[in-house]
Parts: sequence; structure tokens; C-alpha cells
Amino acid sequence: MEFKSKDDVINYINKKNIQEIKVAATDIDGVLRGKYISKTKFFSALENGIGFCDVIFGWDSNDELYDNSKVTGWHTAYPDALATIDIKSARELPLEDNTLLFLMDFEKNSPHKDVCPRSLLKRVMEYGKSLGIYFNAAAEFEFFLFDETMHSLREKNYNNLKPFTPDMFGYSMLRNSVHSDFYQELLSLCRDMDMELEGIHTETGPGVIESALTHDELLKAADKAELFKTFTKIFAQKRGLSATFMAKWSNEYPGQSGHLHISAKDKDGNAIFYDSNNKHNISDMMRWFIGGQQLLMPEFLSMIAPTCNSYTRLIPGFWAPTQATWGIDNRTCAIRAIPGSTKSQRVEYRVTAADINPYIALSAAVGSGLWGIEHKIEPTKPITGNAYEATLPKKFQFPRTLFDAAQRLKSSTVAKEIFGKTFVEHYAMSREWEENEQKKAITDWQLKRYFEII
Repeated sequence: MEFKSKDDVINYINKKNIQEIKVAATDIDGVLRGKYISKTKFFSALENGIGFCDVIFGWDSNDELYDNSKVTGWHTAYPDALATIDIKSARELPLEDNTLLFLMDFEKNSPHKDVCPRSLLKRVMEYGKSLGIYFNAAAEFEFFLFDETMHSLREKNYNNLKPFTPDMFGYSMLRNSVHSDFYQELLSLCRDMDMELEGIHTETGPGVIESALTHDELLKAADKAELFKTFTKIFAQKRGLSATFMAKWSNEYPGQSGHLHISAKDKDGNAIFYDSNNKHNISDMMRWFIGGQQLLMPEFLSMIAPTCNSYTRLIPGFWAPTQATWGIDNRTCAIRAIPGSTKSQRVEYRVTAADINPYIALSAAVGSGLWGIEHKIEPTKPITGNAYEATLPKKFQFPRTLFDAAQRLKSSTVAKEIFGKTFVEHYAMSREWEENEQKKAITDWQLKRYFEII
């Protein structure tokens, strides 16, 4: 579903006798925040925008208020920010009766436009347009599914959870046949909501599923990724199950990836990453794109590894990179160059986990690559074999904690150049807050280690 004009939207809503519409925006952590509004209110918002409390940029994923945000806070009294409705983002909601969903941006009200994740990605797209480059992308997510409700998870304190299916069984025809109703209904939901999957299968781990979204234009791809994460959880919870997109929920199993596939074309639709005259068909622009991604990945890491939990995944041997490496079709690298035809030649950005905010992560992945093209940044030699055993210069090493990653971002002149000073400072502050919140916690590990013996 894609409307061409506001009149098309109004006529459709009247024809279908839709009385309430959902509107939503994404906060800094990638949580979709929204509400129902009446048809009358929605028609007014189409023309004039809608006021939406700017607290969604002033709190964390647990609704705890930041104590030092410049964008909003007690000092600004949390006013409404002017949100605009993107009619091209419209979705019917198969899980609800006669309801539409529209996504919103904060583009006309500074400073909110500077920190809105969806507006950030739009600015990166404008950066690409200034260089004559346009992008397609697709996300693939792994998520763990549990035979638990939101109440039973809390009653168990997230311990001794029952997975949807037992044991390690990757690519299992047995599992997806026994539970074909779950898979078929999820696939149908994704088709109906314009976030179609091109593939879905069990991964290695009890109850873990990998899903690959179809590629699309950059903003649409980010929308699909955001909606897929949200509505997969809704779909599961409506069936008495729960899905998690944490980077790593257990130290017994590998983490959950959120890899991003990116291709590029010029204004005429020609693939600019493909050059049949070069080895592996890698054009100069693709090589420079990888060079920018590689060089800036340690500086931008907090944008692509956004939670404290993210850093438990970035350890050797668990299918996640530990430094900014790249290689040809090499899944041990942070960046995987995938040779192919003019339609399939692409870059896979593999450092990202399932916990990403898709808008911010794609902004980092594409923005750094564009900067590489603009400045003709050469990458290192591609790594063959096990990238975990490679030794790269210090500038390619990842920060080890979210706090350290936030410091790298905050001091990055390139980040401020690409994303704007307001976003960089606000986002870095939010990541510092996130790690400080973790430091307050008394963990099970600490209790078991120190309670008696110390």
C-alpha cells in the first residue's frame, strides 16, 4: 500500500469507514512509540502536523528520564514537538480490525529534527544524493523465541526459560514443518504489511530463528526492519510466546545478528559497486565505500552496537567481529564484500546485532561509506581465512564498552560532519546514560561470586 497524495489517504479512509488510525515514531533506542488518534484528528494532522510529546527523545528504553539532555528535559518542560506524517509509510494492520498505521518524522521543529532517527537517515540519503548515489538495503535478523508470556518472564526473573523448540538445530526442516502454522502466519503477516521476507529458517540454538527481509530503497528498508522487529514481537505475544532481539541473551549460545546488506546505484539506476574489469567485480567506488566503513567503524560503533549487551557479543569465535576487518565473502569479517551480478553485488555490514535501531545503524553504515567514496579512502587488504586471528593497526580496533564507544563518537569530527553536532552529542549522552544505568545493577554473577565468600 502506497498513497500518492493526501486526498488518496482521505478517500481511502472514508471509503473503508476507518474511525481510528495509529501513528508512531521511533525513539533513540529504536522503540516504536505511538498512539491511536481519531479520523478527524488524523485528517488535521495530515495538513498541519501533530504535536507529540518530545519526551520520546528524553528518556531511555525503560522510560527513565535522562538527567543531562540538552534537547529536552525538565528545563524545557517536555513540550510537544511537531511531527509530520509520511503517507508513503502507510500499512494496513492484519492483526487489528480496520486500522491503518503511519510513521512520523520530526523534520520541521528544531532541535527534534536533529535527533529523530528517521530524519537522520533522510539526511544521510541527501548526502548520497549530493554525490549522485542512491542506495538499496535489506536487514536480516536473528531472534530467540520462547514459550513464555510477558508475565512468566518476569515471574521467573528471566531464568530457566523454556525455548520455543529445544536443542541446536540449524536449518531444520523438521522444526519448520512441525511449527509450519507459526512460520506461515508470520510470513503472511510480513507480506501483508509490506515487510516481506525472502527467507526464514531455524538457526543454531534452541528456539532461534533467522529472517531475511527483501531489499528496498534505503528509507523503506529501514522502515521494514523497524516494523518487523516490533510486529514479530506482537505476533509472538498474541500467541502466548515471546521474542527477543537482544544482541545476546545467554552466554551459552552465539549472539543474535542484525546484518545489513547494502547496494548502490547512480541516478540512472546503474550499479556503481560493479565493475567487470576489476577482480571480484569490485568497482573503485565499492572499494572506497568499504574503506570508509572500515576506517570509521570504531568511531561509529556506539551507533551500531547501541546497548551494553551488544558488547557481550563482540568476542572471538561467536560469529561476531572484534575489529574492523573486511574480506571477500568472508563471514568472519566485520564487512563482507559479496561479488555477484549488477543486481547482486553488495556489501554486508556484519558487526550489527539484532538490537540495532535500524535508522541509526543504516545511517552509520551508509554515511561512513559515502564519506569513504567522497575522500577515496582505501581499505586494508582483504582478509582471507579466519579474521579473528588477524592483527590490524590500533585504529581498527573496537572500543570494548558502550561508554568507551560513546567517547569515540563524541570526539569524532567526521561523525559531527555527517550526522550533525546536535545528534552526536545527544546520542553519545544517551549511550553514556545507558552504561551508567547498568553500573547501578547488582547482577546474579556478583551475588553468586561475592555473597558468601567475600
